[in-house]
Amino acid sequence: MQQPDAARRRRRHSLPRRPDALALLARAREAAGFSYSPYSLFPVGAALLCADGTVVTGTNVENRSFGLANCAERSALFAAVSAGRRDFTAIAVVCPASPVPVSPCGACRQVLSEFCPPDMPVYFAGRDESIVEATMGDLLPRDSLHDLKRR
Repeated sequence: MQQPDAARRRRRHSLPRRPDALALLARAREAAGFSYSPYSLFPVGAALLCADGTVVTGTNVENRSFGLANCAERSALFAAVSAGRRDFTAIAVVCPASPVPVSPCGACRQVLSEFCPPDMPVYFAGRDESIVEATMGDLLPRDSLHDLKRR
């Protein structure tokens, strides 16, 4: 009998079945081209799909004080919220300098969880064709905010 975790890993490493996922990844890859990352040399792009079909992109913006840098995922989310959007259906993150897909960092997971439901798809990719598909719930399990909303 196969363990559920093994099945989940296999699902997460297969190509996304939704055509909009590939388009979203393309927009994230494009956004990475605008990165300001002179210190890490690690550009990242994000594309956030809003419920109304709008795609808002963001990129990482570094500062010589690393704590003041902003990740691509948060840049996209903050731009969307600043434009009055609060309902999101998917996000894609691309790190073109990485040989493997890189998931959102802990800070981005926490900030995204404020606005994104646990079942929202998260796609991430590196420089090649390998794509990981997960959900917010996979990335931030036992999210107390969503647990409290259910009570």
